[in-house]
Amino acid sequence: MGGAGLVSRGLNRVRELVASAAHLGKTPDESDLERLRTQLQECAEGRGGEVSTRQRAARLAETYLRLDDVGRHAFLRLIAHEFGPDPARVAQAHAAYQAAVGTPRQWDAEAELRAALRSRRLRILTQFNAIPQGVKFLVDLRADLLRFIADDPLLKPLDRELETRLSAWFDVGFLELQRITWSSPAALLEKLVEYEAVHEIRSWKDLKNRLDSDRRCYAFFHPRMPLEPLIFVQVALLEEIADDVQRLLDIEAPLADASRATTAIFYSISATQKGLRGVSFGNFLLKRVIDDLKRDFPRLKTFATLSPMPGLVRWAQRDPEAFAEAFTATDWKRLATLGIEGVDSTGLAAVLAGDPAWVEDEALAESLREPLLRLGARYLSEARRGDRPVDTVARFHLGNGARIERLNWLADRSDKGLRQSWGLMVNYLYDPDRLEANLESFAANGSIAASSAVRRLARR
Repeated sequence: MGGAGLVSRGLNRVRELVASAAHLGKTPDESDLERLRTQLQECAEGRGGEVSTRQRAARLAETYLRLDDVGRHAFLRLIAHEFGPDPARVAQAHAAYQAAVGTPRQWDAEAELRAALRSRRLRILTQFNAIPQGVKFLVDLRADLLRFIADDPLLKPLDRELETRLSAWFDVGFLELQRITWSSPAALLEKLVEYEAVHEIRSWKDLKNRLDSDRRCYAFFHPRMPLEPLIFVQVALLEEIADDVQRLLDIEAPLADASRATTAIFYSISATQKGLRGVSFGNFLLKRVIDDLKRDFPRLKTFATLSPMPGLVRWAQRDPEAFAEAFTATDWKRLATLGIEGVDSTGLAAVLAGDPAWVEDEALAESLREPLLRLGARYLSEARRGDRPVDTVARFHLGNGARIERLNWLADRSDKGLRQSWGLMVNYLYDPDRLEANLESFAANGSIAASSAVRRLARR
């Protein structure tokens, strides 16, 4: 069989393994590790021509996919520890550059120093680009790397190099914005169901509702991963800002007239590839989607989200003093009339987090409405990690130039919504005229844009 046939056979095998995400559970022994080291050495040296390169990359990918977690960790440690830049070559190139500064040879010496700093790790990783699904293989490999790195910080140099390379390959200029419809390929629709991270898609009828004529779904794709959405956003076309996700997702609700819509609500944004953590393109997605919607629906004037507050309950449990300060003496008196007394704020927080049945008691829910809304406003505007909000969703939207517009009481009554935020949700407003100013203030000093209503609520 010729070289092309061997490559084809190897690539087909890799394609099968990648598609099935096969974990064959093999832990390498010492002889296996030595063979791995030899394979990696061959890749690092780049022996032979293009056919040889593809064969090696295909064999190496197949080897990796056959390993269990212990084996994959060992594989990544080999690359991280044994295939970095050569310290002696770097030192020599640096000395030559220092000696050449100010002379005609300076620029050649600079190029030689850059070449010396280019690690063999990078050569190995780059070779996977030569095989079909090689980019997806690297994205999944980094997902493994991120799992291991918490307990093995010596993997960080490899992660930094791979993140830098993926950031270049997934630059927004290379990405394609596509609208996903009910007529899209079934394999792609299945991916939406699998990757939806905010509001679970419970059935095909539910999915069809989210892709109907009064809805839109957009995703970014990479040309080398055509059926793998990198991030997608679901949009509802309405006549007002939404305040209740149950109504928004009701599959029995009548179809709205999209031509009359004045408001676009981004109600779910899901990043799909764990291996692309740190590679940012979500802000570009929303800006592109807003432009697309404005072109198709000229009546649209308002662009906002209906977003979860996933860290609210955890934050309140970690900071019982903040929870207690959200309740006034009047609030405690109201609760006492309902038979809730002798329970301190820490106990009440635990009860609310552990038993979602409290929402069925209308009088209790109404008594909790103001203090929990107050707590939510303080959480979004004051709870920080460094100079950034604690809440991950808040960091995303505020970092994209949105402002906190309104908090919504019991907007998500699902078990998940009650567990993570006592059912509170928030509208972030994307005002095209203010996006850049808000973004610059947030980036410069962590300044949070919020409506006057939210600021008043936080100060009560």
